[in-house]
Amino acid sequence: MAQTSTAETNSELIGSHHGQVSAGDIAVGVIVGRTSEFFDFFVYAIASVIVFPRLVFPTHDPLVGTLYSFCIFALAFVARPFGSVLFMAVDRAYGRGAKLTIALFLLGTSTVAIAFLPAYGDIGAVAVWLLALARIGQGLALGGTWDGLPSLLALNAPRNRRGFYAMIPQLGAPIGLIVASSLFAFFVANLSADDFFTWGWRYPFFVAFAINVVALFARLRIVVTPEFSKLYESGDLQPTRIRDTIRAEGRNVVVGAFAPLASFALFHMVTVFPLSWVFLFTNEGPARFLAIEAVSALFGIAAIVASGPLADRVGRRALLGGSAIAIATFSGFAPQLLDGGAVGEALFMVLGFILLGLSFGQSSGVVASSFSRQHRYTGSAITSDLAWMFGAGFAPLAALLLAGNFGLIAAGAYLLSGAACTLLALWIDGRRPAADRQAD
Repeated sequence: MAQTSTAETNSELIGSHHGQVSAGDIAVGVIVGRTSEFFDFFVYAIASVIVFPRLVFPTHDPLVGTLYSFCIFALAFVARPFGSVLFMAVDRAYGRGAKLTIALFLLGTSTVAIAFLPAYGDIGAVAVWLLALARIGQGLALGGTWDGLPSLLALNAPRNRRGFYAMIPQLGAPIGLIVASSLFAFFVANLSADDFFTWGWRYPFFVAFAINVVALFARLRIVVTPEFSKLYESGDLQPTRIRDTIRAEGRNVVVGAFAPLASFALFHMVTVFPLSWVFLFTNEGPARFLAIEAVSALFGIAAIVASGPLADRVGRRALLGGSAIAIATFSGFAPQLLDGGAVGEALFMVLGFILLGLSFGQSSGVVASSFSRQHRYTGSAITSDLAWMFGAGFAPLAALLLAGNFGLIAAGAYLLSGAACTLLALWIDGRRPAADRQAD
């Protein structure tokens, strides 16, 4: 009863008009923070397809160069859990404000370093090592950008609107993609190839640094206020030692890491992978497909928003399970659509983003309520890191490697495997005692 009373008190405090605390403030901080992270993600992802194979791996054919580029792309996801370990220690010792400041400074520095990256023709293989080092820096920093605001938002959400609040952090993904795709499309369409590959591709990385600075102040404005500090403390949203969290919440961490694999597999099937396929295996220029991605992401935003009331009506687990079945079905004809010319590509992207929005919109919240209050902050961070590493880090590499060797149908099989993992994880999660699933 004590925990229930505390949660109710927190909800009333957040929903009140007294002081500086409001659910709107949390939502804004969450969206700004996630948008900055995803903008960084997509700027690097797009450059991995259209820039780095030529800039850093020019001695290889385009397909092999892109595969090598995707290997470096994955380094950030491998480094991210280590970043969480490092920055959780900073959080415990010096506070959440210090952790965010250091992490976002590292993220911005690594991003700007990529903007100044010399070409392979200038410094040889050192360019590869510098790119890898900067990518590892980005991954470590991303492990430290977990501010707990999504957990705080979910913790204090009204019971009948938990689906709505769970989808708010996910809006950062399509917003970040729209900005990144539009920016790259503008430079690709308006610069000569020589100008683009010499200096044009670097500008989005400078923009990413500027957005990180804005995001830092937006998040610090919320995190370090006395009102929110009290909410963190009263909600037990404090960092705990990772080994203690895994010992106490290991089952929930594993289920939470694999439950969203259908979403993350589809995430790359409609963002990074199709761009690489079109760029490598068709005669289309990247600007046109980047524009298609940006427009299709608008459908993703609408679907994410729709996932909130749908989840509140049918339950988050039910919606994520139904979405996984729909994604499995989509995997059967998605390759034919992507290989079907301009109309097929557009249908592939729109349908893919709608399914992605419905599933991704609730993927982070489906088992978050399973964590005890004591371990929710650290448990959510670890789960997010592992989910991105297993579900997203190697997805572009695996999908392109399969498709390049066995055709697009193999990429569809990869998507099907992600849906199967989600359904298995949800089945395991469903075997918990009913009392533990009351918040789902």
